[in-house]
Amino acid sequence: QVQLVESGGGLVQPGGSLRLSCAASRSIVAYAMGWYRQAPGQRELVAAVADGGSTNYARSVAGRFTISRDNAKNTVYLQMNSLKPEDTAVYYCNADGRHSGKGDYWGQGTQVTVSS
Repeated sequence: QVQLVESGGGLVQPGGSLRLSCAASRSIVAYAMGWYRQAPGQRELVAAVADGGSTNYARSVAGRFTISRDNAKNTVYLQMNSLKPEDTAVYYCNADGRHSGKGDYWGQGTQVTVSS
């Protein structure tokens, strides 16, 4: 079992920046880590970083958001720059270890609101 706790959300003006953190209760070395978001509607992938370090981004955030992981701290980050009102959503952290025979875990979410 892995508990994930997100932090760093809040209210920011358009064009501003936020940094989300996701702290895991145990080692994330064997997990692909991702950030998802959900506005009214479906949950969508924002960014992911594989256990090997490769990254991928949703087209809507590429060039503005950066995902990174610190395995020594069991933490994943999402640096969000040039925020837009359409980035407003609840952001969820995910740890997917199914490729390693482990589980798939979600955090409770953190609200990001981009508004003037």
